[in-house]
Amino acid sequence: MSGSDDEELVQLKDWWQRNGKPLVTGGLLALVVVFGWQAWQRYQANQAQGASNLYQQLVEAALSPDGKPDLPKVNYLAGELDKNFAGTAYDQYGKLFVAKVAVGAGKLDDAATQLQAVVDKPANATLGELARERLAQVLAVQNKAEQALKLLDGEADKAFVASREELKGDLLVRLGRTDDAFAAYQKAKAALPDDAAVGGLQTKLDDLAKGDA
Repeated sequence: MSGSDDEELVQLKDWWQRNGKPLVTGGLLALVVVFGWQAWQRYQANQAQGASNLYQQLVEAALSPDGKPDLPKVNYLAGELDKNFAGTAYDQYGKLFVAKVAVGAGKLDDAATQLQAVVDKPANATLGELARERLAQVLAVQNKAEQALKLLDGEADKAFVASREELKGDLLVRLGRTDDAFAAYQKAKAALPDDAAVGGLQTKLDDLAKGDA
């Protein structure tokens, strides 16, 4: 990587660190479905417990206290989740963690592969949007801003309008489309609650406004 590429990778890692907390708090999902048959209930409970245990081990391997994820262990546990619980929320949150670790190791192609798998068949809307926005960030660092922007086409769920529009603004700035970027940032700001912090977003708006002065 060039010096510029290294700087962008550092920025991506920083963005991931600041925006990755929902992966932990949102990852421990209840997967037990009750259909009335005791044997089926036990089977489902055992399946969910097995997925939960694997996922928890993966989280611990990815978020090691020393800040050095155990990459082989993360990949192994993610493979076990994919083999035994493919398509479940646990499996897909696991893929997001594998992508996070891959970004930290500078393996952007590996991260993109994991994220694309979730984008293609998300277990739920939240997982789909998390993967979509993170994949757009990875593509941008790979100098694929146009491709990343296309990934964000369409309407986002209300809860994600602000984050998606701000990300679109960042991509549009990369592409030199400052008027469109300003509009995206304005849409992002309008989508935020009245009591939300808008410091960084406001700075981006102010910077673009100064550029037009």
